[in-house]
Amino acid sequence: MSEDQKKLLQTQLWNIANELRGKMDADEFRDYILGFIFFKYLSEKQYLYANQLLETEEIKDYLQVTDEDDLEAIREESLIKLGYFLKPDELFTSIAKKGNGNTETESNFILEDLESILNSIEQSTMGTDSEDEFNKLFEDLDLSSTKLGRTPDARNKLIAKVLSHLDKIDFALKEIDSDVLGDAYEYLIGQFASGAGKKAGEFYTPQQVSRILAKIVTTGKKRIKNIYDPTCGSGSLLLRVAREVEVGQFYGQELNRTTYNLARMNMILHDVHFSKFDLKQEDTLVEPQHIEERFEAIVANPPFSAKWKGTDNPLNESDERFSQYGRLAPKSTADFAFVQHMIHQLAENGTMACVLPHGVLFRGSAEATIREYIITKQNYLDAVIGLPANIFFGTSIPTCIMVLSKCRVHGEDILFIDASKDFEKDGNKNKLTEEQIGKIVDMYRDRKTIDKYSYVATIEEVKDNDYNLNIPRYVDTFEEEIPIDLEVVSKELKDLESEIAKTDKTITDFCQQLNISTPF
Repeated sequence: MSEDQKKLLQTQLWNIANELRGKMDADEFRDYILGFIFFKYLSEKQYLYANQLLETEEIKDYLQVTDEDDLEAIREESLIKLGYFLKPDELFTSIAKKGNGNTETESNFILEDLESILNSIEQSTMGTDSEDEFNKLFEDLDLSSTKLGRTPDARNKLIAKVLSHLDKIDFALKEIDSDVLGDAYEYLIGQFASGAGKKAGEFYTPQQVSRILAKIVTTGKKRIKNIYDPTCGSGSLLLRVAREVEVGQFYGQELNRTTYNLARMNMILHDVHFSKFDLKQEDTLVEPQHIEERFEAIVANPPFSAKWKGTDNPLNESDERFSQYGRLAPKSTADFAFVQHMIHQLAENGTMACVLPHGVLFRGSAEATIREYIITKQNYLDAVIGLPANIFFGTSIPTCIMVLSKCRVHGEDILFIDASKDFEKDGNKNKLTEEQIGKIVDMYRDRKTIDKYSYVATIEEVKDNDYNLNIPRYVDTFEEEIPIDLEVVSKELKDLESEIAKTDKTITDFCQQLNISTPF
C-alpha cells in the first residue's frame, strides 16, 4: 500500500471519529472509535483465518457456515491462533449491515446485540491462555451513555452510522507485512492526544521522541530478548522498539484502566500475538507486577514530577528497588523513584532510556544523593540528552532523556547532548524533524564533542560539578554578540534624522496646501 493510500485511510478514520466528536470530549470519543476499529479488526482477522481453515471444505465462506461441528472446530483453532472466537453472525460486517437495514420484517436496533457480541469476545477467552489479554477489554464502550444520544433510538442511529462508515473501509489485512492499520491507529491516538490537553500525557508519547528512545536502546542489536515500559500508556513506545529490531517479549504496566485497555488493543491490532505480550494494570511504584523479571531494554515516559508515598510508606525504606541509595525520592517528585525501579528491572546486558523533566539533573537534597550514587557507585549513567521545550502534549516544559546501562562501553565518561534549539514549529507545538532525530541518535552512537551541541565529560568533571548534570555546565551554547561599530551607528542616526526632517517638510507643505494644521 502506498503512502497516499495510508494517508487516505487515516483521513477516513479520523472523519468517522468526528461523527462522535460533537457529542463528547476528545478523550471520551477516543474510546468509542478506537474500540469499534478494534472490533472490526478482530472480525476481519477471524473471517480471514476461518476462510483459511475452510479452503478444503465445501462451504468456503465463513459467513455461510451454520454446521455446529464446523463452528466448534473453527472455534478451537481460532482460540489457539487468534486467542478469541467470533461466530459468523457476530462479525462486524454482520452487525453493521443489520444496523443499517431498512426492512419491515427485521429491526435495525443493534445496541443490545452489539453489547452481547463484545461480551462474547471476552467470554470466548475464559479459561484459555489469552484470558488476561482480553479480560474486560471493551469495558469503556458504554453503549447506554447519554453522551451518544438522549434516547436509545438516537444512540442506535449514531452507532449504526459509524459502523456503516467503518464497514466500507478496507483494512488491507490480506497484505503481507502490512502495518497500515497499525499506522492509522497510532495516527488516531496522536490526533486524540493533540486535543486532550493535560490528559494526553497519560497515554501518548510523541512519535518523534519514541523513535529516539527506541533507536538508543537497540543500538548495536538486531534482536532483543524482551522490552519493558513501567508506565506504558497506549503501548506506543513498546511497539516503536519493535520497528527497530526483532523483539521476543513485550512487558508493560499502566495505572490508568482505560489507557491499559487501549494498550492491549494496540498490541493486538499491531499483530503482536497474545502470548508475546504481558501488560498489567496497577501502580508501578506501589505494586510492581513484573518484579522478578529482568529486561534487556527499557523505555519509559513516566508522569513528570508525580507524587508518591515515599517516606510515608515505611516499606519503601526496605524495598530493594530504593534501599541502597541512602535516600528516597521526594514525595512531591517521584521521577527518581521511577528511575530506581527501572534500574532494578534492568538486565546486566540492558540499556534503558527514559524521558524526565530537567529538574532531575540539578535538584538537590535526596535527588542529589541518588544522582551521586548512580554515577559513582553504580556507574550506570551513559548519556543526558536535552530536548526542545513544548514538544509534549499537556506540558510546554523542556525535557531530557537519561540513558543508563549496566553494560557501559564508555565507563569513564558521560555524554551530554544539547538538542534544545533543534526543532521546527508545528502549529502551537514544536517538533523534531527526521534529520534532527537522526542527529541526536548519531551523536549518541558516535559519542563526540561538538562545539555548542555535545560534550563528553569525564566522571571527574561531573564530580567537580558536585554531580550536577545541568547540561549548560557541560555544553557551552553561549553565542558571542557581534561587535558594534559606534561610529557606524552614529552615522546611521544622523542619516535617519536627515530623512525625518525631509519627511516633516513634505508633510508641512501638504498641510499648508490643504489649509490645515501640521501634526507637529
